[in-house]
Amino acid sequence: MHVVVTGANRGIGKSLAQRYRAQDHRVTGTARDGSCEISLDVTDPAQQRSMAAALAGQDVDLLICNAGVYLDKGQTIEGYPAQMWADTFAANVTGVFLTIQALLPNLRASQGKIAIISSQMASHTRAPGGSYIYRASKAAALNLGRNLAADLAGDGIAVGVYHPGWVQTDMGGGAADITAEAAADGLVARFAALSTDTSGCFETWDGRAHPY
Repeated sequence: MHVVVTGANRGIGKSLAQRYRAQDHRVTGTARDGSCEISLDVTDPAQQRSMAAALAGQDVDLLICNAGVYLDKGQTIEGYPAQMWADTFAANVTGVFLTIQALLPNLRASQGKIAIISSQMASHTRAPGGSYIYRASKAAALNLGRNLAADLAGDGIAVGVYHPGWVQTDMGGGAADITAEAAADGLVARFAALSTDTSGCFETWDGRAHPY
């Protein structure tokens, strides 16, 4: 199986890439800093085209859209500058779409799967306040995934959206509930279970259906 993981240089993405390599799958990781197989800023259309060219003719069985940012952590109501909104949505929403668009021929060739890493903060039923930009961007990524599931059903491509847990990463912080390794173990199981019958799902890392 050929797995492509965006943001594979650290945190959850790195742990996912390690899990699949340990299972003897072929993994293509991407990172902005050039530390993975492909250098990719998901917000840059030119770099997306370069990735598509590099992987042209190669089946992609699983695309994990993991790369993302949490720029508004700690902002107060007086904050949230406009550029922060633009930069977050560029990475967390547009970047997801551009990556899927770039690799759609590869996914169609193998009737592959797409996994979008969102968050429980995407849920409109969980609205405790704060982190407006991140919450809105992850809600948009959830909406994107569910609509892609409808449009790609005819191609045999399944799309799932996932809450990885509150994870001990640079983004989640040291007080978070679970390690990146534990999150990756759960997510690998979720991705294996994803099918055209469950396409459009929003699930937690440990297999629970998440409220929208």
